[in-house]
Amino acid sequence: MKILLKGGSVVSANKLRKVDVFIEDGIITKLKSSISKKADEVIDITGKVVMSGFVDMHTHLREPGGEAKETIATGSSAAVKGGFTDICCMPNTNPVIDNKTVVEYVKYKALEADKANVHVIGAVTKGQKGEELSEIGLMKECGIVALSDDGHPVENSNIMKIAMQYANDFNLLVISHCEDMSLTNGGVVNEGKNSFITGLKGIDRASEEVMVSREIVLSSALNIPVHIAHISTKGSVELIRDAKKRGIKVSCETCPHYFYANDDYILNYSPLSKVNPPLREESDRLAIIEGLKDGTIDVISTDHAPHTVSDKSGDFYNSAFGISGLETAFSLAVTSLYKTNEINIVKLNELLSLKASELLNIKSNEIIEGNLASLTVVDLDKCYTIDTKDFASKGVNTPFNGEKVYGEVQLTIVNGKIKYRR
Repeated sequence: MKILLKGGSVVSANKLRKVDVFIEDGIITKLKSSISKKADEVIDITGKVVMSGFVDMHTHLREPGGEAKETIATGSSAAVKGGFTDICCMPNTNPVIDNKTVVEYVKYKALEADKANVHVIGAVTKGQKGEELSEIGLMKECGIVALSDDGHPVENSNIMKIAMQYANDFNLLVISHCEDMSLTNGGVVNEGKNSFITGLKGIDRASEEVMVSREIVLSSALNIPVHIAHISTKGSVELIRDAKKRGIKVSCETCPHYFYANDDYILNYSPLSKVNPPLREESDRLAIIEGLKDGTIDVISTDHAPHTVSDKSGDFYNSAFGISGLETAFSLAVTSLYKTNEINIVKLNELLSLKASELLNIKSNEIIEGNLASLTVVDLDKCYTIDTKDFASKGVNTPFNGEKVYGEVQLTIVNGKIKYRR
């Protein structure tokens, strides 16, 4: 199969170039102006941009056990619709992904779905209970790419220390869900002015920042890398920025809802805005953007957390935490980062793709001759209205339904095959 993408611009080699892309048997064989080679399919992408296929290192696919919320098939379909060629599924399923049998099941279902590449993240501890390490070596043999107890913090510092050491022996990164549950203490929104106005119980920023500090201390003491998931506060940005300046091997991610939105969204009491960590204040949102700009924050991930309608239909206290994010992540990033001139397209390409694959030691989707073609064609100027009726995900739980945004995915090619076309 030969595919020719003509007339567009390509993000490659740290710059934006106006070149055509020729794909032959799944491989990018030529990047050149005005390619005239014969192809099975010629696609006119004039005015569009070709980016490295997006890599989401933080996705909840819910299967096994939560198929009413999402399946590997529906989540993979949502991924390619959102421009993601590669997604990493978190292990908080039922049963938990803490052994090779469940890893093999997820990989089989991903191959059966045949959409995005699904990489498996194994649990740090058995049952995500924080008490005993999972079958890390056996899961590594089955192909896991990282370890996390996401959804549950590893509260015991000694367990976390041992996990980091053991994971490092297998060249695996530990992704930490930074939350001190004693400080969260039943909170449902950010603690601040808006929690006071609404009367909703707040979550102190310290709940996140205390654990971020612990992971930095452990990383420094052990000289072992650690990755911080979904940072949301100004304090976390400052802690990680300082740690990086001191040469500590810490990396981190944030999610689109933390740089696109602030906690004004909770003022309508809609549980669609309930997420963990919570939406923070405007000062935090701006700090997150600064962290993305200066390299403190390495990756934009989605923390795609699909739920059933009933899960999110109760009041703030009785509904589930989480936002469905795969299909809106790119547009929220374009709208709040690119269109505001905060970040250029080359930096956005790094944040959405290249840095995640580097941290996880998986194949890079960089658009260069000889690489497997996993790429995303986007229209940066397209303005549209988010409509959950169009979602491929089972999870329609987003507070951004009905909002006008910029940036639309037009085409997603995974391993040389077209998996989504607008």
